[in-house]
Amino acid sequence: MMQRELALEFVRVTEAAALASAPWMGKGDKLSADGAAVAAMRAMFDTVNIDGVVVIGEGEMDEAPMLYIGEHIGSKGASNQVDIAVDPVEGTNLVAKGLPNAIAVIAVAPRGTLLNAPDMYMEKIAVGPKAKGCVHLDSPIEVNLNSVARAQGKSVSELTVVLLDRERHHGIITKVREAGARIKLISDGDVSAGISVAFEETGVDMLLGTGGAPEGVLTAAALKCLGGEFQGRLIFADDQQLERGKQMGITEPNKIYTIDELVRTDDVMFAATGITDGDFLRGIRYIGEWATTHSLVMRSTTGTVRYIDARHKITQKPDYFRIDGMAKS
Repeated sequence: MMQRELALEFVRVTEAAALASAPWMGKGDKLSADGAAVAAMRAMFDTVNIDGVVVIGEGEMDEAPMLYIGEHIGSKGASNQVDIAVDPVEGTNLVAKGLPNAIAVIAVAPRGTLLNAPDMYMEKIAVGPKAKGCVHLDSPIEVNLNSVARAQGKSVSELTVVLLDRERHHGIITKVREAGARIKLISDGDVSAGISVAFEETGVDMLLGTGGAPEGVLTAAALKCLGGEFQGRLIFADDQQLERGKQMGITEPNKIYTIDELVRTDDVMFAATGITDGDFLRGIRYIGEWATTHSLVMRSTTGTVRYIDARHKITQKPDYFRIDGMAKS
C-alpha cells in the first residue's frame, strides 16, 4: 500500500503545475501554458520518493520532451513503485481563453494497475455513487437516464448530462433532450466534468460522449476514490492506432472497460489543483507577491477527500512561477 504521507507530496506536484501555468491565463497561448506546467510538474516529481512510470502522459516519447508515456520519474529504486497518470493542464484552451474548469491533475497507483493506453479517443459514461451499478455504456440513453433518476430519487427532467460541445455528439444531445433531461455543454476539460458527477453541489448527474482516453483513465481514478462509476471503450481511428494498442497490451479493441479494469487496485491517489475557477476548485489568485492555490487530494483506501488551501510567496519561487514584472525580493 502506498504511504499516506505521499498524498501531500502529490498535491505539491499539482500546485507547481498550476502555478506555472497560471501566468499564461487568458493570453491565447495554450502551448506555453502547457509547457510551463509540464516543466514544473516534472521538476517537482523528481523530489518525491517514488519510482514512477508514466502510463498516461504528454504523448509518446518522440512527441513530447517530458512526461511522455513510458518515462521513469522520481527516484529509481525507491520502495514505492507506481504507475502515474498526468495532465499538467487539463484544459489548455480553457487557460488560454481564461475560461473556467482548467486544472492540473495526477493519479498514482501501484505499478501495473493503471490502463496503459495510447493517446486516442474513448467513448465514456460516468455517474456518481448513488447511481453506481445503474448504467451501461451500451444501454439506450433513455434507459440509463431512467435508471439514474430512480437511483437518485429524481425525475428525468431534473437530471443534467454533461458533454463536450462537439459535432459528433449531436445525436446524443438530441436523445437526451427527447428523454426530457437537461444538457450542460462544455468546450474542453472532461476530467473536471467527469469528476463533477460525484459532487451533488455541481448539479451534474451523468457524463456522456467521446473524449480523450487519457482523460478517461484520470476520471476513472478520481471516481474510484469517490465511489462513482465509469465505463469506457477505446476508439481506434486507424490501423496504426490499433497496432500501437496491441503493443501496449490491448487485445480486445471493442472491449468496454469498467472502472475496476481501468484502475485495477483499491489503492489509488488522485490530486488536482485549480488553475481557473471551476465547479469544485477555485483558480489561482494573486495578492501582491503571494499566490493562493485550491487543491483536492483523495485516497481510495479510505475514501477521504481533502481540500487544501495554500499561500505561496511567488518571489521565492523559480522564475516560471512569476507573472510579468514580479521580481524576487
